[in-house]
Amino acid sequence: MRKCDEACAATAAVLDVGSFSARLVVHGAGGSPLEPLLTHQTRLRLDRELDGKGRLTTRGIDAVSAAVEIGMATAARHGVTDVFPLATSCIRDAANAADVVASVAEATGVKLRFLSGRREAELAYVAARRWYGASAGPLLVLDIGGGTVELAAGSGGQAGFARSLRLGARSMTRDRLPAERPSGKDIKELRAYVLGEIDGAFGDLVPKLAEYQVVGCSKVLRQLARLAGDRPGKARELRLDDLQAWIPRLAKLPPSRRAELPGISRVRAHQALAGAIVAESLMRVTGGRVVICPWSTRDGLLLTLADHAGTPRAQRFRAA
Repeated sequence: MRKCDEACAATAAVLDVGSFSARLVVHGAGGSPLEPLLTHQTRLRLDRELDGKGRLTTRGIDAVSAAVEIGMATAARHGVTDVFPLATSCIRDAANAADVVASVAEATGVKLRFLSGRREAELAYVAARRWYGASAGPLLVLDIGGGTVELAAGSGGQAGFARSLRLGARSMTRDRLPAERPSGKDIKELRAYVLGEIDGAFGDLVPKLAEYQVVGCSKVLRQLARLAGDRPGKARELRLDDLQAWIPRLAKLPPSRRAELPGISRVRAHQALAGAIVAESLMRVTGGRVVICPWSTRDGLLLTLADHAGTPRAQRFRAA
């Protein structure tokens, strides 16, 4: 945990509740997401707490409540009381999402907030645009999450195109690659399905994609870049031919062995193959090269909230 020595002069704060953690990040005046005033993380494994009907279990709900309570208490100890409690797709898309929100609110007094998939895509674009600046020209932003994939494109400060697809690495693993060592047929069918969804989402934009610099804003893409040869200190990018060489190797390994590979974390090892196939499909459509941005949706949300610092809480949260 990174913390302030005294009460934080916060301009924006987000508690980001995802599949694997609830992460508190506090942004200070004149600062950036690269240098937060305060961070705190509570581990979660909500990917293990979805039942056969897509409902978050009681144990999972209790874990979320505990993580929210810890995160908000940490913020309060440092004088930060205005925190955006963001629940990502693992909760938003659960069959009992409304019950989860109600239970967490009853236990903690905090009502989790959802962003639509489209809004998450727009915020990922904001993050990438702020990172690369106006001189980067048109950007196409790809964000592969656990439940969904976000796509956003534009040439200005805000995205002109934004889509969210239910093609996340966790979802595709659960629905289409349930075996530890899927067959070649399973992989071929997943690839065809993902390509069809992506082509449909881009629609008339496909012929224009060559005009855009393609940016990856997600842990899935960062980990695949490490796996396929990128290392700290070198240009951060992922290339299609490098990734394609790894897909057959990932398919042959059980999750426990995938976790031994460079860049593949233990908690995401089971969904690494599906994530790689989704990334490959995206790259086949968008030109074969993705540069990796360290900022993503949460950072876009922090920057947007900071832009509206000084306005009433309800107005700032609506801007998000």
